[in-house]
Amino acid sequence: MLVRGAGTKQDWGSPPRRVDLILDTSRLTGLVEHAAGDLIAVVRAGTPVEELRDKLAPAGQQLALDIPLAGASVGGTVAVNTSGPRRMLYGTVRDLLIGVTVVRADGVVARAGGKVVKNVAGYDLGKLLTGSYGTLALITECAFRLHPLPATIAVVSRHVDSAGEAGRLVATVLRGQVVPSALEVDAPPAGGYEVAVLIEGVPLGVQSRVAATRRLLGNGTVADTVPAWWARYPWGSGDVGIKLTAALSGIPGLLAVAGSVGVAVRGSAGAGVLYAGLPGTADPDRVARVVDELRTAAHAAGGHAVVLTAPDPVRARLDLWGPVPGLELMRRLKRQFDPGDRLAPGHFVGGI
Repeated sequence: MLVRGAGTKQDWGSPPRRVDLILDTSRLTGLVEHAAGDLIAVVRAGTPVEELRDKLAPAGQQLALDIPLAGASVGGTVAVNTSGPRRMLYGTVRDLLIGVTVVRADGVVARAGGKVVKNVAGYDLGKLLTGSYGTLALITECAFRLHPLPATIAVVSRHVDSAGEAGRLVATVLRGQVVPSALEVDAPPAGGYEVAVLIEGVPLGVQSRVAATRRLLGNGTVADTVPAWWARYPWGSGDVGIKLTAALSGIPGLLAVAGSVGVAVRGSAGAGVLYAGLPGTADPDRVARVVDELRTAAHAAGGHAVVLTAPDPVRARLDLWGPVPGLELMRRLKRQFDPGDRLAPGHFVGGI
């Protein structure tokens, strides 16, 4: 059985070894509960993230997740741990998830966590399921912690020519104590780097932090909206998409390697997460060489390189996941949760 929400990330991960049934959650929608006073929302898994945003906005609240793929469902976002630029301040979806309701492979409905932020009862099943690609259980409901909508936002950005200069600006902002909500870098294949800093808060505070950020960047432009590339992956449908992680000190080197192999790179430099894209028409052998170089650079920087999506000829040529520590433990968890191997078999790392 394979679970599908909006289908925006159905091509992520390895193809399942076998599919007899696709369970569609697109009608499992709606806001179950919104405890505005407690900053908590419970929502069904098939609900589009944009719909949840619109439901919460009248109360001046938000689920602080960006939406890289329009129409993505809440359940799918949790299943692959999709998080965008503001992960730097608010955390990833794994951090914002405080409770979950699932259906196990044997049909038993199970619940973990709750509707309070400081919940320490039982195992944190929600964090285990986040990023498991639907291989452990079917997610049906999620409880999230919310945050107030900011009164004002501003984006301070500056263009530079080299990866080293972009890395220097990122490090300078991180040391500057201006508390940005996001610190992003965009590096198109044509060359150049744009460093963009998102500042949120009350008007007077934002104004002073913007002035401080401009000094840290050595001037720069200020806008009241995010750039067009913000929270968007640097690839399209049918292309090759790669997720890169690194220690913050390794980001300049990773940007430099990505530039040397001619790939588009963009992402959360302030959180150590970048995304790289290549055209789907690229020669599979060339893609394999690029992935090897990026993987070597990411590992040297204390991170990983995972191919999220790629055309079939490219998938056949390379290892999507690369080396994964703890793989045997992950296999034991799969056997414990799904001994019959019913849920998306082979869809996850190591054939899980």
